[in-house]
Amino acid sequence: MAFTDTNKIKILVVEDDPYMQIILNEFLSATYEVEITDNGMAALAFLQNGNIPNLILSDYNTPEITGLQLIEQVKASDFFKSIPIIILSGEESSEKRIRCLDSGADDFVVKPFNPAELAARIRVVLRRVERPL
Repeated sequence: MAFTDTNKIKILVVEDDPYMQIILNEFLSATYEVEITDNGMAALAFLQNGNIPNLILSDYNTPEITGLQLIEQVKASDFFKSIPIIILSGEESSEKRIRCLDSGADDFVVKPFNPAELAARIRVVLRRVERPL
């Protein structure tokens, strides 16, 4: 199976804003299987419980641990480090973008975003990591 079988692609969304959770869930669930957590610690617990998404889409500013800290913890794990991560941020900060990308994020998208552009960026990242399972 390759990642092009979108019915099997799982995206873990890490977002604490309930409004943004609804938007992302409605937008992404038309194409992907979506799991939403409202903070980075819950996302790590989800992973440690044996749930392996094809991609993590995380807000930068989440409670308990930030998106940057989530990147660092996921990429430090031999088991999870191959999971691609896209960071969403309400701040246009070159410094944050560079830190996230240098820490292992695959992309960084500034909110508000064009949903079609986010969908394209997700497809690009999934294409980049696509491989037979």
